[in-house]
Amino acid sequence: MTTRMREIFRPPQRSDPVPPRPASVVHPAEAPLDCPLCPRLVAYRHDNAAAHPDWFNAPVPSFGDEAAQLLIVGLAPGVQGANRTGRPFTGDYAGDLLYGTLLEFGFAKGTYQARPDDGLKLTGAMITNAVRCVPPQNKPTPAEAKTCRRFLEARMAALPNLRAVLALGRIAHDAVLSARAVRKTSAPFAHGATHDIGEGLRLFDSYHCSRYNTNTRRLTPEMFQDVFSAVKTWLDS
Repeated sequence: MTTRMREIFRPPQRSDPVPPRPASVVHPAEAPLDCPLCPRLVAYRHDNAAAHPDWFNAPVPSFGDEAAQLLIVGLAPGVQGANRTGRPFTGDYAGDLLYGTLLEFGFAKGTYQARPDDGLKLTGAMITNAVRCVPPQNKPTPAEAKTCRRFLEARMAALPNLRAVLALGRIAHDAVLSARAVRKTSAPFAHGATHDIGEGLRLFDSYHCSRYNTNTRRLTPEMFQDVFSAVKTWLDS
């Protein structure tokens, strides 16, 4: 982590309280909090709610700027991260690198404290997930990803200024291609790759910023920053 990132990032306090979730989500680009579409994910949500009734335990809404030029697409909520806190990439290790990098590149303002009431704001960017509910072992099935695609399609359509999509990992990459009706063979996933996906929209690929990928050095902070540099150059062009 660079000196600038250390200045704007406070290490998360895992004991911070989680604010109560809203009564409902009515935006057409967001899954209802009681979404019944995927039986396995519904059952897993109910199990988590029984074990941790103070957690969010619902489809996690997108987070960010409705005027965003950049949409970041992750895999799915982490069980002790977004499923607990109700904000994408908040409360687990993946968010540490993601939000620190967003702050460094001017896509966020404030201080990331790994809690949804930390006051952090995204500017020109939004974060969502290919699958909105937490899956067992962090592995959604292809059928679940296909079922949840309607919300990704709606989310992309609802961003009038969208010019770039950053896919974190292959599943997110494939979900974006499917949402745009682009053949996977014409835009293969690779870290650092970019693809024209039509109507002036550019897809950027990165390995997922998970603890496993960063611990094994498959993804380093410098590699992640290089992808954001490419995104920033595209948006500034």
